Amino acid sequence: MLDLRIQQHFIDSADLHYQVAETLAKPVDAAVQAVLASVTGGGKVLVGAMGPSTALAQYLVNLLVGGFERDRPGLAALCLSSDALMATRWSDGLALTKQVLALGQAGDVLVLISSDGSEPDLVQAVQAAHEREMSVLALTGNLGGALARQLRETDVHVCVPHERAARISEVQHLVLHCLCDGIDTQLLGEEEPI
Repeated sequence: MLDLRIQQHFIDSADLHYQVAETLAKPVDAAVQAVLASVTGGGKVLVGAMGPSTALAQYLVNLLVGGFERDRPGLAALCLSSDALMATRWSDGLALTKQVLALGQAGDVLVLISSDGSEPDLVQAVQAAHEREMSVLALTGNLGGALARQLRETDVHVCVPHERAARISEVQHLVLHCLCDGIDTQLLGEEEPI
């Protein structure tokens, strides 16, 4: 009974992936270069998100530290906590900001993941990163919201031009794979086809 509805989810997702492939290629390439510049220069990657996007943040850190599809030394990456314990400690929405100020240093990169870029916590984290002379990589959807407006010309914005959070997250998941594959290709060279 739900067969057609389920099939439509696959079709809609595949269609969006196809539509944004060309548009997102250059910003994802810029994201690869930003992360590489940081980690090869002795910096680290701090990754933050709120709500459901936190799962993508944790996944990215796992791929950076543990590797993507090839063995390589781990890259310095840390997922910032936005959990309930942190939220009760800093109820003013400064949990991520406090962590960026405590852990971030010049040359590090802050990666923020959001479906719409409207979370004040993420906007404040961008400001903290800029105070620490860090670059920012924002993965957002729709138009990027207030988060996108905080970005500097030297920051990177990978924006999925869609309104639906589920579709945005699906594309962001693929973006993370492209990011990690690009990093591995730059560090290890092209992999021979099997």
